[in-house]
Amino acid sequence: MTSRILVTGGTGTLGRHVVPRLRDAGCTVRVLSRSPHPAADGIEYVTGDLATGEGIEAAVDGAEIIVHCAGSNKGDEDKARTLVRAAAPAGARHLVYISVVGADRIPVVSGADRAMFGYFASKLAAERVVADSGLPWTTLRATQFHDLILLVAQQMAKLPVIPVPAGFRFQPVDAGEVADRLVELALGAPAGLAPDIAGPRVYTVPGLLQPYLRARGKRRPMVPVPVPGKAAHAVRAGANLAPDRSVGRRTWEDFLAERVLSRA
Repeated sequence: MTSRILVTGGTGTLGRHVVPRLRDAGCTVRVLSRSPHPAADGIEYVTGDLATGEGIEAAVDGAEIIVHCAGSNKGDEDKARTLVRAAAPAGARHLVYISVVGADRIPVVSGADRAMFGYFASKLAAERVVADSGLPWTTLRATQFHDLILLVAQQMAKLPVIPVPAGFRFQPVDAGEVADRLVELALGAPAGLAPDIAGPRVYTVPGLLQPYLRARGKRRPMVPVPVPGKAAHAVRAGANLAPDRSVGRRTWEDFLAERVLSRA
């Protein structure tokens, strides 16, 4: 039986991997976007904005499954609430949400914490909206995508001296591998909070930056910088990691070989 699925954030880092996988699985796929897109490759695009609510009722109409990939550094809770308010009366039978490892373990208690770690608090708040929605739901927490680490590395490499948060570690995961798991969950029964998904290796910040700099033929001195606050303490303790869920196979080095070295 063909499932009718709405994907929010379907043109983003994760969504652009999720959408074709759902289509190839035989689903009828609709993508919510803030900008108009013509239908292509059997995919319908609808215009709407979760921040304002414009177009959301039409977007969820007829969708049996909703995969909520839209996210940002702030406002995720309000966007999730807007989506839920429209989806519940529309009769969706499964709401799937992508969150972040550490959302429930990194305390954001001060303004300074919120400036650097507010993303975790926003994701946790959105998780709670999904869980309290009354809809059957699944939430998957993933570690940081390779794409995000690359973006940060590109920006830091522009500096003559790179400040490195002392003691921070990351476990980047491939967005395509997360998409595979998210599609599997979306097409299965609602599972509540699913087991985390994380990349195959844990890296220090210099351990991530040095391979990138080598790939670009650059040299930059790095200076460790202590980051105060409870949230930073939690990150140093590994709250953003999931070493027991290192199920991803594509390493940071593999990603760089394709995205940087192959284009050099």
